[in-house]
Amino acid sequence: MKTIVISFSLTGNNETLAKSISSLLCSDHIRITEPKQRTYFAIGLDMLFNRTPKVIPTSETIEEYDHIVFVGPVWMGQIATPFRAYFKKYKHKIKRYSFVSISGGADGPNIKLSRELKKRLGMEPSAVINILIADLLSGYPAPTREVTESYRLKEKDARIMTYKIITDLV
Repeated sequence: MKTIVISFSLTGNNETLAKSISSLLCSDHIRITEPKQRTYFAIGLDMLFNRTPKVIPTSETIEEYDHIVFVGPVWMGQIATPFRAYFKKYKHKIKRYSFVSISGGADGPNIKLSRELKKRLGMEPSAVINILIADLLSGYPAPTREVTESYRLKEKDARIMTYKIITDLV
């Protein structure tokens, strides 16, 4: 099965995870990039007005892949908006896909991800794996948004997570 990892990351956490997944699967990897630096204000506007931001296109042909693994953050309970451009462009060319994320989780689990993916791509995901930073940080009291936003995933920890993730993806 030929797999590609398509990722977006604002803080670098999902990029670290995507690189680890791509390496372990020996797959191709595309990074979604934007023409300018994203701000939290722009994230809020995208979510509020259901906007699709501009991304820098790639020349990849998705048809040759049997499985696409999207890796990226969850913002306000929804998949990061830069994915929307890729979802629209490749919606009818995807054979099988999964979504993997490491996200803050200070507000709890993101229970609507599968439903949003199905709505945007027209088919059920093979797997949805949402690792919450709040669950990784032990201690009392529960981690705040500020604490989860400042967390940075180390490559060693990403590798450990990747071994667990791969069993759900394959």
